[in-house]
Order: sequence, then structure tokens, then C-alpha cells
Amino acid sequence: MAGNIRLEVVTPQKEVVNEEAQIIVAPGVLGEFGVLIGHTPFMTSLNIGTIRYTDTQGQEHQVFVSGGFAEALPDKVTVLAESAERRIDIDMDRAKAAMDRAQKRIDDKSEDIDYVRAKMALKRSIHRIRMAESRRS
Repeated sequence: MAGNIRLEVVTPQKEVVNEEAQIIVAPGVLGEFGVLIGHTPFMTSLNIGTIRYTDTQGQEHQVFVSGGFAEALPDKVTVLAESAERRIDIDMDRAKAAMDRAQKRIDDKSEDIDYVRAKMALKRSIHRIRMAESRRS
């Protein structure tokens, strides 16, 4: 089926993406899923990962998301993310500093450390760094 589908990615702070796309691929909790115009409606939770989409000119874009929810409708995909940022907006120094902080918390043997939270912070920072580095190659 020919046509484009609207992609909206929003966080509690801002709208990150609002544009037409040919195809959208996102990191669902049950695995990666793709959506084209006319898709059967569904909702799913998202993992930490990358939303990839191809715009109407055929250019691929990437958006980092740290969890949230996606709703797919026949003509629109809405992503409500805890946090999201376009690959081109990732600050590598900030991402590396976050990774270092998370790793130090994990390495700390103190009883006061929330290890689950620290491991999630490490996972987010590693994914952001990998995604940002991919634009350089």
C-alpha cells in the first residue's frame, strides 16, 4: 500500500519528532516492530533502543528512546517516551559522563546503591553512545 504515515515522538518535556514517514521501526518489549501506512492498530511498551524511520524523501533518521509506549494506528504512530533524542542531538561528552557515573555506582559496594537503576542508566548511556558513534561511520 503506497502512502506515508505520521510519526509523533513526545516526552514530558517536548515534542521530538512530528513528521511524515514511509516506514517506522521501533524497539518493542516483545521485539522490534515495523509500521507502514494502513497497519492494524495496536499498543505496546518500548524498550530502551532506537526508533528508525525513513522520511518522505527516503532519508533514514534515528531517535533514541528510553522506554515508554507506542500506539500504532492505520495513519499514525504516536510514541510517548520517558526520554527521547534524535541521533544528531546526542551530546557525546554528556553521554560518556553518564556512562562513567553509572559504572562508578555499579562498582560501588555500598548498601545505599540502587543497582537496578544504575544498570538501566548504564544501558541508556551505552546505547546513546553507540547510536551517536554510528553517525560518524
